[in-house]
Amino acid sequence: MNLKKEAKAILDAIGGQENIQAATHCVTRLRLSLHDESKVNQEELEKLESVKGSYTTNGQFQIVIGQGTVDKVYKEMTALGVGEASKDDVKSASAEKMNPLQKAIKTLADIFIPILPAIVTAGLLMGIYNILGGTGIFFDEKSLIEVYPQWADLANMINLIANTAFVFLPGLIGWSAVKKFGGNPLLGIVLGLMLVHPDLLNAWSYGEAVKNNNVPTWDLFGLTIEKIGYQGQVLPVLLASYVLAKIDVFLRNRIPDSIQLLFVGPIALLVTGFLTFIAIGPLMFGLGNLITDGLVAVFDQFAALGGFIYGALYPLLVVTGMHHTFLAVDIQLIGNTGTTFLWPILALSNISQGSAALGVMVATKDDNLKGLSGSSGVSAYLGITEPALFGVNLRYKFPFIAALVSSAIAATVITVMNVQASSIGVGGVPGIFSILPQDWLWFLVGMAIVLVLPFVVTFLIAKRKKI
Repeated sequence: MNLKKEAKAILDAIGGQENIQAATHCVTRLRLSLHDESKVNQEELEKLESVKGSYTTNGQFQIVIGQGTVDKVYKEMTALGVGEASKDDVKSASAEKMNPLQKAIKTLADIFIPILPAIVTAGLLMGIYNILGGTGIFFDEKSLIEVYPQWADLANMINLIANTAFVFLPGLIGWSAVKKFGGNPLLGIVLGLMLVHPDLLNAWSYGEAVKNNNVPTWDLFGLTIEKIGYQGQVLPVLLASYVLAKIDVFLRNRIPDSIQLLFVGPIALLVTGFLTFIAIGPLMFGLGNLITDGLVAVFDQFAALGGFIYGALYPLLVVTGMHHTFLAVDIQLIGNTGTTFLWPILALSNISQGSAALGVMVATKDDNLKGLSGSSGVSAYLGITEPALFGVNLRYKFPFIAALVSSAIAATVITVMNVQASSIGVGGVPGIFSILPQDWLWFLVGMAIVLVLPFVVTFLIAKRKKI
C-alpha cells in the first residue's frame, strides 16, 4: 500500500486540507473535525484500500483504518500540511457544531467514561462473587461457600472489593463531574463522599425508616432536613457537582491567589453542602426514584414490548452516541433495586453485532474485508462494537439490520423471563458473569439467538449478494 498516495486520496475525498478544522487519531481511526461534512465524497473515500469505513459521532468525522496503519497514514497527512492536534483539540472543535441534545449526551459520556474502568472491574469481581455465593450452580439448592465454608471469607473479601466502587459511587461521579464542569476535582471527591458519610442514614435503609417513622433529621433555621445518604444515586451528585464547580470557578476568579486556599474550598463546599441536603438531594432523589419506578413498571406491565423496543433501539443508540446516557440509568437501577434488566440487553446486542460481522467474514472472498470483519467480530464479542458496527455492518446495511432484529428477539426473550444483572460488567460474551446465577439459563438462550441468527442471516444474504 502506498501510504502517501492513500493519505492524499483521503484528503481529496474529505474536501481537501482546507476543510479540516482539527485532526488527530486513536488506535484504529482518524478523528477529524471538518468545517463542512457535506463536502465529503463518501463513495470515493470508502473505495480506498486503507479505509475500512467512516461515520460521524459527537461532531467528529471518523475514518476507520486499522491498528498499525492509522498512525502511518496520519503521519503522511501531516507531511502534506495537515496540522497535528490532540484529541482534546478535536473534541473542542467538534463540540462547537453540536446541538444542545448532542452536547448534553457528550457531557454525560465525558463524566461516566472516565469512571467506567472502576465500575466494570467491580462488575467482573461481583460476577466472581456471584459464582461463589450463588445457589444451584455447582450443588442443588446450595452455594459453593455453603458446601465449602473455608472459602467463605475469601468470597466475603471479594464482595467487599467489588462493592467499593458502588458504595462510594458518588465519590467517583463527583470527581469526574466537577472536573468536567471546570471545578477542582478533589472537591468533587469530597462532595461525593460527603453524600455517603457513615453519619447519614444509608439510602438503602430509607424505606424501612419511613415505615417505622424514625428517619433522622436536622433542625436548621426552622427547617427540618432529613439526614439521609445517597448511596447508589446518580442525579443528586451530578447536579450538586455542577453547582460546586460553578461556585468554585466563580470564587477563584474573584479571590486573590494568595488566600484562595483559605476561602474557595470551604465556601464552595459549605454552600453546596447546604443546598444539596436542603434541596438538591431530596429533589433529585425523588426524581431518580420516579424514573426507575417508571421504567420498572413499564417493563413489568409490557415486558415483551419493552424488551423488543430496547433491544431494537440499542444499536441505533450506539450509532448516535446516546447509549452513554443509559449507563447512568443502569447505575440508578442498581442503586435503587440492586439489579438492572437493561444491561443484559446491551450485552446481547454487542454479541449480535459481532455475529453479523463474522457472517460477512465467512461469506466474503475479499481478504481485506475478511480480516476486518473477523477482528471486529471478535472485538464485539468482547464488548467493543464500534469496529464491527461502523467498519462492516453499517457499511453493507443488511448485517446491521440482521443484528438489530436478532438483538430485539433475544431481548424480548430475556426480558419476559426477567433476566437481571447485579452489576455493569464487560459487554458481549463475558457479560454472563454480571448476570444473576439463577438467570444464566435464559441468558444463555438469548446468547444462543444472537450467536446463531445474525450469523446465518448475514452469511446467506452476503453469499447471494457476493460482497
